[in-house]
Amino acid sequence: MVKEEADAPEKTQEEKVQKPVKELVEKEDIIQKELVEKAEKEDIIPKENKEKLTKKEDDIPKENKEKLTKKEANNTKINLTATKIFAYFVIYSIVGYIIEMIFALLTKGVLESRKSFLYGPFCAIYGLGATTMIIGLQKFNKNNYTLFFGGVFIGAIVEYLVSWIGEMIFNIKWWDYSNMPFNINGRICLMFSIVWGILAIYLMTYFNPKIDKLLNKIPSKILKPITAILVVFLFLDWIISSFAVQMFYVRLAKQKKIELKQSNDIIEKYDKLYNENEIINKIVNTLFSDETIIKSFPNLKVTTKDGKVVLASEFFPEIKPYYLKVFTPKEKFKIEIINVQK
Repeated sequence: MVKEEADAPEKTQEEKVQKPVKELVEKEDIIQKELVEKAEKEDIIPKENKEKLTKKEDDIPKENKEKLTKKEANNTKINLTATKIFAYFVIYSIVGYIIEMIFALLTKGVLESRKSFLYGPFCAIYGLGATTMIIGLQKFNKNNYTLFFGGVFIGAIVEYLVSWIGEMIFNIKWWDYSNMPFNINGRICLMFSIVWGILAIYLMTYFNPKIDKLLNKIPSKILKPITAILVVFLFLDWIISSFAVQMFYVRLAKQKKIELKQSNDIIEKYDKLYNENEIINKIVNTLFSDETIIKSFPNLKVTTKDGKVVLASEFFPEIKPYYLKVFTPKEKFKIEIINVQK
């Protein structure tokens, strides 16, 4: 007992000495870790150390790597905020407008409008298609094969629904694939569905990650109000454009004596609004003239009562449905493009 009591003070003294030493070692370890992290960020890690780190990563079991990949995929889903989704819609609508303008220039030799609405440079089918794909393809984002088939499936559904809504609700026919092989009601066809699949691979593996990097650099305080303003502008543009097109149909039916497929109730409703209200009459004639509609929507199609689908611009030969003619494409190529559009 006396010996144990004598040894006790010695142990206490040893602990007192060892404790600060231990703390110093721990601090040194923390400092070293911070230096390594800083070196990794600044890319100043020696080549030998980098090779060691790479080997360590290669030593990770395949199962663990797959788990990490799944976690990363889950994180991608979580990052799809409402602001980001609306930002995607706006960005890809603008990208689509640019693509369509270039396509028109190369195939028809003209600079013409390819926008969905009267004022903004937006091609909504691209914005809707890309946004739907980004959300819907999260489960297909395993490899290029799953992305392709997912893109074909989602793209076809979006294209069919947009075509149906435009025709049934807004009396607008944006495209018609009736002469294309393997089409369904002229709304979708095999060729363009395959194009959607190819675009899905490019979108998810290359283009959208770059858009994400760009959006992540913009502070949330700036991104949110800008996106909100653009979405409100898009919505108002859509409402105004729908009204303008309906007014155009009224003029087409009354002045050109064209019997349209649209119901008589809608024609009568807008006919009263157009003829009985002088203020609206002046606004419509000034802002939504035939020339404005034809130049804004050169590929706008109408369906007559006998079922014929006709370009609206054909009823106005005096109006050029483009801004500028750059060159005349070869006749054979021109005929092929016209057949695809019909």
